[in-house]
Parts: sequence; C-alpha cells; structure tokens
Amino acid sequence: MNISKRDFLRGAGAAGAGALVVLGGCQRQEPEASKEDGAFAHLQSMLEGVEPVTVVERMARIEKAQRLMSENGIDAMYLDAGTSMEYFTGVRWGRSERMLAVVIPADGELKYVSPGFEEARLRELITIGSDVRVWQEHESPYKRVAEILDDVDAGTGTVAMEERVRFFLFDGIRKQRPQAEYVSADPVTIPCRIYKSPDEIRLMQRASDITIECYKACIPRLEAGMTPQDFTDLSAQAMIRLGARGGSLWCSFGEATAYPHGSSEPQYLKEGDMVLMDGGCGVHGYRADISRTTVFGEPTARQTEIWNLEKAAQRAGYEAAQLGAPCENVDIAARQVLLDAGFGPGYEVPGLPHRTGHGIGMDGHEWGNMVLANKLPLDVGMCFSVEPMIAIYGEFGVRLEDCVHITEDGPEWFSQPSAAVDRPV
Repeated sequence: MNISKRDFLRGAGAAGAGALVVLGGCQRQEPEASKEDGAFAHLQSMLEGVEPVTVVERMARIEKAQRLMSENGIDAMYLDAGTSMEYFTGVRWGRSERMLAVVIPADGELKYVSPGFEEARLRELITIGSDVRVWQEHESPYKRVAEILDDVDAGTGTVAMEERVRFFLFDGIRKQRPQAEYVSADPVTIPCRIYKSPDEIRLMQRASDITIECYKACIPRLEAGMTPQDFTDLSAQAMIRLGARGGSLWCSFGEATAYPHGSSEPQYLKEGDMVLMDGGCGVHGYRADISRTTVFGEPTARQTEIWNLEKAAQRAGYEAAQLGAPCENVDIAARQVLLDAGFGPGYEVPGLPHRTGHGIGMDGHEWGNMVLANKLPLDVGMCFSVEPMIAIYGEFGVRLEDCVHITEDGPEWFSQPSAAVDRPV
C-alpha cells in the first residue's frame, strides 16, 4: 500500500497490535512497529550481544553498601521499589499502594517484604537472597518490616531510608518501630551509584548509540505541518526497530524552543523554525539523554550565530570536566562563554536558565549535578550531561546535550556533539 509521508507521520503512534508490559501488577500496552509501513525497515535491533549487569557485580554492590553502612553507623537500609532496589538486587518492580521492599542489613543476607499474592512472581525475579516476608491483604506490611529490623538488631538501632521511599511507607515503619533512629541512606546509595563500573558504562554507551541512530532516522522525516507529538510518535517507532522499546524523543518548534521543556501551546512545523529535540532510551536499565537543535529549512545568520555560541559553551563545559576538578567548574566554564557574549548574568534570560548538566545512570537524572556550589570532585566513573542552553523568549532557544563519563585521562563523550546547525548528527 502506498501512503504519503504525512499520512505515515499522523498514523505512527497507532500502528501495531502492541506488546503487553506488566509493572507492579498493572498492565499497559506498548505499540509495535507497524508491519505495513516501511519507513524504518532498514533499521535493525542494536541489542544483539548486549548482556545485563551480572549477579556477581550486584553482590559486589551489596558488599560495598554494607561496608558504607558500617562506616556510617547504619544497622539496616530500607529500599522501596525503584531503581535503587534494581541496582542492588536486579529486581525491577513497579510501584503501587502495596509495599514491596527490600531491607539490606549491615551484616547478613537481604530480606524482602512482599504481598502474599505476589510472592511467587517475586521469587521468579530474585537472584540474591531467599528470605521473603509475606503480608496478606488484611495484614500490616509495617509489622513485617519491624520483624526484620528486630531480626537484624536494628529495631532500636539506626535505619536508613533511601531517598525515594514514599512518605506513607516511612511513616508506617516509624510508627511500628519508634525506638529506631531514622536517617537518610544517601551516604550509602550515592557513593555506590554515582561511580559507574565498566559494565554500566558499556550499557550507557549502547543506549547512547541507539539514541543517535534514532535521531539519524527521524530528523530527515521532519515535515511542514507536523506537530511535536507526530515527531515523538515517529521516534518511538524507530526506537522499537532499534530494539529500545519505550524510548522516544520529544521536540518543540519555533518560539517554543526557548522553553527548556517545551510549551503546551499548539505547534505546527513551518519553514525557518528552530527545532529542539530531546530524549533517549534505556538498555538493561541504563539511560541515554541527548538533545539536538537544528533549523527546518535554511538557517538565518542569527540562528547560526546563536547555535555556534551554544556549541562553544558546551565545548567549554566539556573541557572543564577534568579529573579532580569540582563539578561546578563545568557550569562556570559554560556560563562564562555566554556571559562574555552578553547573555545572563546568572540564570537570567536571555541566557542559560538552568544548571549546565545532571548526573545520569539508571535514572535519567541522578546525583552529580554540574551546577554552581557543587564542590564534589570529578572522579573516574562519574557520568553526566553537558547541556548549556541559550533561551531567548519570544524568539527561539538552542540546547545541545551530550553525556560524558570521566576516565583516568579525563572526560569522554558518550555521543559526539553536533557539528553544525545543519548537521545535528
């Protein structure tokens, strides 16, 4: 069947029967790439031969966490479902109102807390530990946690809560064992997760490679009259073909590009519009985050000038990301380029309204922000974005974002930065 590119763009989001994804007991439908449309027939999965993090590495993470717990006087650490649970245990579980958690004691084996009807499915996922404390629908999960704390001599000790533990869970545990002292788990989780291993960097590199291929496939399909959602739907289809189900790129056009995360106003692409695109995908739990900015049609002298200034700011941030330097140097260096060109000062617009970068790993945004006053020294394995932005309200914005990992020899890009305004990838 012959269809126009425009018809394909409009129908991209609805193509395919879809694959069933189960998260925390809930189900949602993921779109499949359409078999009728051949726009991305040339794309192949890039996941062949890519292995997830091993159980051996996860056990080493737990050992490091327990050492840090002992050094910080922590008797037990409580993790809610989420990326930290997955980081340490390999168990990926969607959140709901029902508690599913893991307690890591300073010494000894992990102990899980599970709804009774989920126990069998949880045990399918567990590769480290075997102690599962079950609570039934009419019972209190907080009592199960309290029993675990007593068992590991933490009922009257110091219990660390991971930063994303939801308040109702913390509050329920605290009421059940008020004798314990409750503290932040940041001294444990941040030093574990902020420094990536070679295997983690390998997975992030593949996610970055896939995201760049998605850009290469989708940017040539920008077309007059399309909406940002059209482009996002198109990119989701390309991601599926590349093996990264769930990844996509969002975008904004024209004056809306001045807003870092786009605008809710209706947008239809037209000749001469600046186009800002941002997004990425995940590979075995590890993320990529890349932004590109280009012009639909011929760029004006003004657009080219601002784009080139943005590129210079990004380069300055990258060059400042040297081993042992404080994180804030990246922000200071990039911002100075814009300040010298008459933008700012500080977060004032026209100029750079946000930090220059954020940490990245299993979450798209993690610890290790490239922002003024962050004195944390850059060290091997730290991964972060370099994305200064020039926002000019009422005109347009330009953001170029690529991520970096720190090596013994200094910074190394996960993705090569854009070459020019008309060569975004």
